[in-house]
Amino acid sequence: MGPVWEANHVWLIFVLVVCWTAYPVAFGSIASTLAAPLLIAAIGIIFRGAAYALRGVADTSRAAENLLGLSSVLTPFALGTAVGAIAVGRVPVGNAAGNQLTSWLSPAPVLVGALAVAFSGYLAAVFLAADSVRYGHAALAAAFRRRALLAGALSGALALAGLLVMRGSGLDLTTGAALALVGVSGAAGLATLALCWASRFGLARLTAALAVAAVVVGWAAAQAPRFLPGMTVTQAAAGMSTLTALVIAVCCGLAVLVPSLALLFALFLRGRLDTPDSPAAAAGPAAPPGEAAGLIRGPAGRLGAAPLGLAALLGLAAGAGLLVFADAPWAPVLGVAGLLLCAVAVFALAATPPDD
Repeated sequence: MGPVWEANHVWLIFVLVVCWTAYPVAFGSIASTLAAPLLIAAIGIIFRGAAYALRGVADTSRAAENLLGLSSVLTPFALGTAVGAIAVGRVPVGNAAGNQLTSWLSPAPVLVGALAVAFSGYLAAVFLAADSVRYGHAALAAAFRRRALLAGALSGALALAGLLVMRGSGLDLTTGAALALVGVSGAAGLATLALCWASRFGLARLTAALAVAAVVVGWAAAQAPRFLPGMTVTQAAAGMSTLTALVIAVCCGLAVLVPSLALLFALFLRGRLDTPDSPAAAAGPAAPPGEAAGLIRGPAGRLGAAPLGLAALLGLAAGAGLLVFADAPWAPVLGVAGLLLCAVAVFALAATPPDD
């Protein structure tokens, strides 16, 4: 996971840049109406990265792992609700023209958010089962195999329910190309379950990725040519000169990026980036020496985990609420201060040893 962690964020930045450059009005409408779930997703991404990094430093504490798990659920759920809101037409054209709450907290977007969480767990279990086999951990492979089968069955059930809910909300995935892609997703999902049952995790990676990708492409096929209510993809596009420059820039970037990522994943999957466990790591984590130990244990040890957790929650709630819902001129300043308080408290909490 470590060598490819930042590589995943490359695609997130790529999508954002292309969207606001190629479809500026649509991007502004989406970002303003869906500011709340997008903010939650961004905070989750930051906290997940911070928790992942701190887990290797303060691995005697469960706080970082709990934060990692929580943010890994919040982020796909928030992004899924945003996708669901766009899919069923709850994001009108205009600056914050849609309802800030009901646009993404209605049944269809919430179901898509739950499906995004299930898909994430499904893909993670399949990929980690394959990695466990590669590292020779039979017990871990068996555990992830069970999780892959369970998550795959849950994802399939949610996807079938989603077909009915989305159709009732204005997006029909049961006709034309969308139906064909749903069929491809179902077939790939069943193949993944069969391959996981037979412990053929290498092939299961490919079919699991195909199952999820087909659902995403099916959504695009069902929604086309509509982008937002009353606006098609063509109408939302920027001027021809902007699009031409964007295509040239993307092609130049991909010429550098794709070979680099291919090399990174090839080295990682072949084990060329693996490092043997050190005797110190096998014996258990050592306390950080000198001043570093004081920086990690000092503030957190004096305050304790409960006050830090409360400060993080209050800072997150106050910061998000003021930035999204308040219109007063002082609200952004206090909102940013609240989010900074939350970040500092989470860092301190993640470094708090369990005996403190």
